[in-house]
Amino acid sequence: MTPRLDAIGITTADLAASLAFYRRLGLDIPAEADSAPHVEVALPGGQRLMWDTEDVIRSYDPDRSAPQGGDRVSLAFRCDGPAEVDAVYDELTGAGYRGHLKPWDAVWGQRYAVVLDPDGCAVSLFAGASQ
Repeated sequence: MTPRLDAIGITTADLAASLAFYRRLGLDIPAEADSAPHVEVALPGGQRLMWDTEDVIRSYDPDRSAPQGGDRVSLAFRCDGPAEVDAVYDELTGAGYRGHLKPWDAVWGQRYAVVLDPDGCAVSLFAGASQ
């Protein structure tokens, strides 16, 4: 038997704010999920993205402390082309989300940008530079 990656989890201080951010990135998250303590959405390819509030995590791990230090996991969203990287970055930062790295043409051949979700997690936006 070989374990298979099935889900990626996000622990959030403000579930509704986190879900609103990821809806702007195109994830189909029902509105009624904003008041749930745990949320899951299916991703293309069969994996799941899950959110839990800090209270839910503490309910089974009472000694857990909030994460400290740098990012250990990041998410990356493929855009249809370089112009979409710029447009999505502008839309998110225009909506008040923090930009971390403005769009640029990376040396590895992609248009690339990074925004921060409401909990400060880095979310990359990218597309092939020649698309």
